[in-house]
Amino acid sequence: MNMPLLARPEDVENAFYEAIAHADLDALMALWADDEEIVCVLPDGRRLEGMSAIRERWRALFAATPRITVRLSQPLHWTSMLLAVHHVIETFYTADDPAPKSCVLATNVFQRGVNGWRLLAHHASAAAEFPDSDETGAPGLAQRVLH
Repeated sequence: MNMPLLARPEDVENAFYEAIAHADLDALMALWADDEEIVCVLPDGRRLEGMSAIRERWRALFAATPRITVRLSQPLHWTSMLLAVHHVIETFYTADDPAPKSCVLATNVFQRGVNGWRLLAHHASAAAEFPDSDETGAPGLAQRVLH
């Protein structure tokens, strides 16, 4: 699948979650950088390295749960000329159920190259607590004392 030139890291991130929502494996894989050192860590803790390992795991995920919607909240973005890092909170929904199923902390790393911006790494891990709503109504991490 040929992907259009993606001008911003946000374009890649939006397309990534849109591909997940449509269980579109080809669209999802077209967003990754053309580099065998791409990496994807999903909340199950497995580290997937390279295009074939990442493709196979997402294929299995889409086969098991074809309707997943991910809503992002509390984004933190760092961008330079050739690299961008986004840290977000992902809240997962399945099918038409309005109740959230899980909350995940995710870091997406994007690389700018000749084909525009592409995903270099996606690292997701389970949040310690289910999010509370922030002032906008979007999910956010619960307040807690660290020390």
